[in-house]
Amino acid sequence: MVERCDVLIAGGGLAGLSLALQLAKQDDGLRIVVLERHRLPYPEAAHKVGESTVEIGAHYFAEVLGLRQHLQEAHLRKFGLRFFFANGDDVSQWAEAGSSRYLSTPSYQIDRGVFENHLADCCRAVGVDVRDGVRVATWSEGQPHSVRAVEQGGDVEWQCDWLIDASSRNALIKRSLGLQQDNAHDCNAVWFRIDRRVQIDNWCDDAAWRARTDPPRRWQSTNHFMGAGYWVWLIPLAGGATSVGIVSDPALHDLDAMRDIDKALNWIDRHQPRCGQALREVLGAGATVLDFRRLRNYSHGAQQVFSKNRWAATGEAGVFLDPFYSPGSDFIALSNTLIAALIDRDRSGQRFGAQAAIYQEVYFSFYESTLALYQGQYPLFGQPRIMAVKILWDYAYYWAILALLFTQGRTADLSLLARIKQPLLRLRSLNTRVQTLLRDWSASESDEARGCFFDQCDYDWLAQLNSELTEPLDDAALLARLTDNAAQLESLCGEIAVLVAELSPGIALGEPWPEVTTAHLRPLREQLAAGQASSVA
Repeated sequence: MVERCDVLIAGGGLAGLSLALQLAKQDDGLRIVVLERHRLPYPEAAHKVGESTVEIGAHYFAEVLGLRQHLQEAHLRKFGLRFFFANGDDVSQWAEAGSSRYLSTPSYQIDRGVFENHLADCCRAVGVDVRDGVRVATWSEGQPHSVRAVEQGGDVEWQCDWLIDASSRNALIKRSLGLQQDNAHDCNAVWFRIDRRVQIDNWCDDAAWRARTDPPRRWQSTNHFMGAGYWVWLIPLAGGATSVGIVSDPALHDLDAMRDIDKALNWIDRHQPRCGQALREVLGAGATVLDFRRLRNYSHGAQQVFSKNRWAATGEAGVFLDPFYSPGSDFIALSNTLIAALIDRDRSGQRFGAQAAIYQEVYFSFYESTLALYQGQYPLFGQPRIMAVKILWDYAYYWAILALLFTQGRTADLSLLARIKQPLLRLRSLNTRVQTLLRDWSASESDEARGCFFDQCDYDWLAQLNSELTEPLDDAALLARLTDNAAQLESLCGEIAVLVAELSPGIALGEPWPEVTTAHLRPLREQLAAGQASSVA
């Protein structure tokens, strides 16, 4: 049997279904087929990891795909990313980095099973042919491409103009063409879900500690429990389950020491005993472990993701960075948007080969600049002062440029990207210098900040970067905003160098750093000088 379509998407998970919906909304004349090897509907609460979204991914799902109502009704609005640095049993004396209130641009905790089932329904409602229980076995590159799929009734040959690989780590195209690429970032992860809510707000009776956030719902954050070479996550799901994960640097922590649920719980007991106690309490009260999985050396790159020969890879079938800062759905949004632009150009009869090469350069540039946030950084994760600086810089770098380009719908705007290319390259170089400086600082001293609350809301400029993401801007205003943001980042970079030199005079700063023009770090300096938290009035 031979069947024909315009776009064949191999993989019906988050990346494949969201691209299918985006393409169908873009061009209702496309015949789009999604082949998914698992049976639908997906199970809830224990389907796939990756429940936490940040601003780009959240904007993509809510606004580009039009799923805001579903996100608001079936999932949880996230209270940001929150980081804890344990110091004894008294939670009120832990250093904490996060926001005291919701910032302007929303993000969500999503139950992947619920969300992907809804995506499949939305796709079918707009005419996408979603077929489950179908395994893509082989493909042959050509015009059209030939794809052999295996389903219950036997083999089916598909012919398609465009083949999109959304098969996650199966990586159909990448493996068949030998496009795998190591990215020099080696980390491991284990994770599991339990069918009860774990609420960090109940771990401490101190009224002042509880009042530091408004509303007092830290449990709605993606909560990170930080230590040297690792972090543990707690992520709530709308149905009442909790996702738990351990992510670690194998140079400092052995994956075999957490290879099953019992060992993982014992590991958390040793490294984050208050978190371990909370998990033991809900399990002792009858909670059920829904799943357990582990993944070694999860981060990977690719030599190519977009082709002039009408194929592309999206999601984990292309590249994957790290779960820290939750960028997975961001890079799905970026790759899907660039793929949709290429297909739209092709459908309009225009040549697209040059654009495919440029879009790939843009995508890899964003990927590599984000990769720098992780490479060699895990050893400093247990140091709160250093992490407070790192988080400020990393957030600002993300919101000021990459997130702004996406939320303004300009990620595929080659004219604008060409105009800001040189400032972006300079900022990418400065980002690498900042990450190196933080590593040097970490190696030079031990770091404590007992009881400090590094509140992101203390930084008006940072909250403004977040609030401006969805403010409508014309081309001139956007270019001016990007130019101003780049200047702010340069000044912030210089401030960080000055601060590190003051706190750790033995560090060699190397070549000159940018001029400091604005006191971005004044609240941090005040917190460090006082040795205590800033609080909500």
